[in-house]
Amino acid sequence: MQKKILCCALILMMANTLHVKAQYAKQDSTYKKYFIGSTLFMLANLIPDNNSPAMVYVNLGYRITGKDVISLEFKTWKYAWPIGIPYGKSFEAEGEGFPGYIREHGVSLNYQRFLWKGLFAQVDVMPAFQTFVNDGNKIDKGFQIFNTYSIGYHIKLFKDRFFVQPSIAMTHRPYQSKMPDSFKQVDDRWPRVFFWQPGLHFGYNF
Repeated sequence: MQKKILCCALILMMANTLHVKAQYAKQDSTYKKYFIGSTLFMLANLIPDNNSPAMVYVNLGYRITGKDVISLEFKTWKYAWPIGIPYGKSFEAEGEGFPGYIREHGVSLNYQRFLWKGLFAQVDVMPAFQTFVNDGNKIDKGFQIFNTYSIGYHIKLFKDRFFVQPSIAMTHRPYQSKMPDSFKQVDDRWPRVFFWQPGLHFGYNF
């Protein structure tokens, strides 16, 4: 499932070759300061496979200046494999998954900085509450801190009414509370860092 999404992400990232001036000028006070958005990865909910994320994702943001942006992201999703498995033969492979799945609910605080034209860097810090599920039964609860460090490109659409932001990221879990033993044995086989996570955000400015 995520391999299909990665292909779509790479295609959309090629869109940054379009000649668009995406950065908001510091002296320009006419740009819209607020936006609401989400991720196109929610389309993965529609893909019939054994690892649907059942994701809900809403982003609310504010442009402090033409180069500085803060936002809050409200998220929930589930996953049945450790997040640290790199792309390769073990990625979502049979025998590598949890004995069930983890459902998470979190709110992340994000800071985005435009570096050059539409190119931006972003840091997300998210505390997330976890529910461990096995055979349809909730067996435990947990908590983690999940950080994302991204590089991406902001593309304006329809006279800056909408935008798209393809990106690539490294994710990192600096803290994870105690897991049920059956989940921990699987999770401990993999690092708490994941490289080359694609992103496909979109939004509406107002």
